[in-house]
Amino acid sequence: MFLLLPFDSLVVNLLGISITVLFTLLLVFIIVPAIFGVSFGIRKVYMKTLLKIFQWATLRIERGAKEKNHPLYKPYVNGIIAKEPTSLEEEIKELRRSGSGKALDTAEFELSDIFYFCRKGIETIMDDEVTKRFSAEELESWNLLSRTNYNFQYISLRLTVLWGLGVLIRYCFLLPLRIALAFTGISLLVTGTTVVGYLPNGRCKDFLSKHVHLMCYRICVRALTAIITYHDRENRPRNGGICVANHTSPIDVIILASDGYYAMVGQIHGGLMGVIQRAMVKACPHVWFERSEVKDRHLVARRLTEHVQDKSKLPILIFPEGTCINNTSVMMFKKGSFEIGATVYPVAIKYDPQFGDAFWNSSKYGMVTYLLRMMTSWAIVCSVWYLPPMTRQPEEDAVQFANRVKSAIARQGGLVDLLWDGGLKREKVKDAFKEEQQKLYSKMIVGSHEDRSRS
Repeated sequence: MFLLLPFDSLVVNLLGISITVLFTLLLVFIIVPAIFGVSFGIRKVYMKTLLKIFQWATLRIERGAKEKNHPLYKPYVNGIIAKEPTSLEEEIKELRRSGSGKALDTAEFELSDIFYFCRKGIETIMDDEVTKRFSAEELESWNLLSRTNYNFQYISLRLTVLWGLGVLIRYCFLLPLRIALAFTGISLLVTGTTVVGYLPNGRCKDFLSKHVHLMCYRICVRALTAIITYHDRENRPRNGGICVANHTSPIDVIILASDGYYAMVGQIHGGLMGVIQRAMVKACPHVWFERSEVKDRHLVARRLTEHVQDKSKLPILIFPEGTCINNTSVMMFKKGSFEIGATVYPVAIKYDPQFGDAFWNSSKYGMVTYLLRMMTSWAIVCSVWYLPPMTRQPEEDAVQFANRVKSAIARQGGLVDLLWDGGLKREKVKDAFKEEQQKLYSKMIVGSHEDRSRS
């Protein structure tokens, strides 16, 4: 028994040395650079290395499939059926001409009109523009994760070994490291904002609050091995304005807040999130709502208006879609943020799914499961574009202004601009959408009656 004591002591010493070395490396290469906003370029080298591995793996899959006469994986498509931008009237006119040779103005109603609506219904079921925006984006190449493309199958022992090695690296090295960084960032955020909250209001408090938030968000960004490219920083949001961005993931917040200062808007939560919110609001005037207040549009609008009218307060960060979309599209913006009359600073965020899928499908994964998937991805790579500030024109209503901002974000981020409400993810189609199509067809028929009566 006594012979084992030196060995046990050696193991304890080695473990202590390992933890000390790991913490020192963590502090020197990650935490300290995050505090000062500098980078040693390690993440970019890591990203380039991964790209070469992915390319080799994909080429090996293609070669192995050809050697074994297996069909190659389906070519990459974005899931959108190409359609000509034609109106209901034009399509029915074409259908009538091809079916009976009659023009639109020679018949009141034709049985062939039914086929137009049947075809549209089947197309909508097969190519649902809403549902497909809430599933993971398919990839062209294999990223050794087997999460976003099920076309890549087992090809060789070499690839299987490579995949297994990747699992060990992601779960046994990257995951503990990222959890430690996330814990550090959140702990510093709660502690720092609580301490700053006790200071008297003034420039010193504002300065410390901004830099505590910025420092902690940068540490959290490194907890995801996030590699972010910011464009047009001269257009960053300023005090007294509203920053609006497309929404893919809860981490959109830290992606933006690690490069600027924002006041957050959201519902008050309990648990750990509640602790963080209460600490943050002590140091900075964030806008938190009780559950009963969220549905009161007038109260929300009044609170936001009061905030933006004070030019000393930070710009408000809002995601007008109201739900997470899979980063292929931008869906309808809620008009509330655009009724206030403040300057709007649009921001486009585009993630690269090659290294990890940032989309949060909240109806499929809980927050803990989602964070686990994020922290076991290779990295989170994205680009952020700050667009020039936009103001509401005299002839515009809030909906038109929201659509103009949404189109600018979609165009800059290379996203599909959709008119659908993201709330359809969990709700049935509104009767207003159905009535709109009925009115268009009715107007077409009534119009033909009027034309004939004139003649």
